[in-house]
Amino acid sequence: MRSLAPLKVSGPRLRLRVVRPDDAEYIHGLRTDSAFNTHLSAVTGTVEDQRRWIEAYKLREAEGVEYYYVAERLDDGRRCGLVRLYDIEADHFTWGSWILDKNKPSKAALESAVLSFGIGFGELDKTVARIDVRHENSHATAFYRRLGMVETGCDMSNIYFDYTRERYETDREHHLAVLKE
Repeated sequence: MRSLAPLKVSGPRLRLRVVRPDDAEYIHGLRTDSAFNTHLSAVTGTVEDQRRWIEAYKLREAEGVEYYYVAERLDDGRRCGLVRLYDIEADHFTWGSWILDKNKPSKAALESAVLSFGIGFGELDKTVARIDVRHENSHATAFYRRLGMVETGCDMSNIYFDYTRERYETDREHHLAVLKE
């Protein structure tokens, strides 16, 4: 399954570009920092382990089954977050591994979401994004509901949401206008 996801996309303040092995230290630092990893799966290992994971991921990227992006500020290229599209199937993908750090510009949450969902719905031509969020992650849950995601279920750990291409396309121009303010 090979798709046409771009290696990089840009918005008014952010650029998303695919992860490279030299991002290993940045990613490992974010994923092991208690200020940012509270609602993520636990990470073990070293920076070198992260580099090896990225190298293995690059094979999945080449096959079109997963895309992992670093968010960078357009003004100075400084890294400020991560987002991943994975479990890519015929009609849907899973959106997650979303982290924005203290270097993010204003409106980075909305912009990183608009850019990455644009990849999933546009370039990958999927109709549904699947999202899971830990129950205690109230900020992300509120953000997903504001975007119009529909809760589809829950378990002991997570709340599950679907976000449709139709809803994204309906709201996209409004989101872009907000980002340009």
